[in-house]
Amino acid sequence: MAKIVLGLGTSHTPMLMSDDEDLMKYNEWDVIVARLDKEGRPATFDQLLAEADPKMKDMVALPEMEARQKRVRAGIETIAGKCQAADLDALIIVGDDQNELYKDENRPALAVYWGETIRSAPKVDMRVPDWFAKQVSRLYEPEEPHVYPVQQDLALHLINTLIDNDFDVATSSALPGVPSEGHAISYIHQHLMDKARPIPVVPVLLNTYYPPNQPRPARCFALGQTIRKAVEAFPAEARVGILASGGLSHFIVDEELDHKVIDAFRTKNHEALKALPRNKLQAGSSEILNWVTVAGAVEHLPLNWVEYIPGYRTPAGTGTGIAFAEWKAA
Repeated sequence: MAKIVLGLGTSHTPMLMSDDEDLMKYNEWDVIVARLDKEGRPATFDQLLAEADPKMKDMVALPEMEARQKRVRAGIETIAGKCQAADLDALIIVGDDQNELYKDENRPALAVYWGETIRSAPKVDMRVPDWFAKQVSRLYEPEEPHVYPVQQDLALHLINTLIDNDFDVATSSALPGVPSEGHAISYIHQHLMDKARPIPVVPVLLNTYYPPNQPRPARCFALGQTIRKAVEAFPAEARVGILASGGLSHFIVDEELDHKVIDAFRTKNHEALKALPRNKLQAGSSEILNWVTVAGAVEHLPLNWVEYIPGYRTPAGTGTGIAFAEWKAA
């Protein structure tokens, strides 16, 4: 019988890839990029700055940012080691698609990729400053396109089980007209796996970002429960992992929200996860839904490791609530 033996969660922000000398440049970038406040309302940088805790200026001094970046790099190394040491036969990756495979013309709330392989390619032609393009490019293939294995049998079994359990799921067997898998998947291939021995994946893509068809927290938790049901009914012996890619809060760091979510994972307060307010799960913070899905799939596993770094980068409180986590039986 197949079984989910490992749950993982990881942020995938380009900020993870920042060199120390580029950390202060977010003061230029965040001023010109549209943001939402902690309640999901549009806000200018000046509004956020006016409302920020004055202590934030000390939090974004370069020595503080460099110290946090060291913790980030250690977190990536730790979770990569946990992923590679688990001896998995398949890894289900729950991530959000951000105008990569799907556009406004046809944007499913839930999709499962079931091709035999999935293509990853370098990120090119970015209309952003060079320093930020360097960070984004590190989420993708460094030089040439690469093809990674998919656990196709498990993907097809998952699709059928979801449909049998009243989930209307879109499917993709290829990437027509799209050069690469999205960053939620490519980051995992680049930084968590041994590229010489990549784990076959099953990409599960949620539309967390874009109204009007964002899945709700309770539905995401139920999705995770059904994924576990599908794995346990898969007619083969297999060690399966499931991973949430993205999050936590951003592009305003909301430590209160992030700790509420992490505490709910730790105590298995599933009702709190299902009742997370929709207005707080907008823009980057919507990626918390990927974690809620994984929490539904790992009800049987304890949260035995978590690293949380409030990744502030400007005096306005912009940045990412960076997190890494592992659910695994003792």
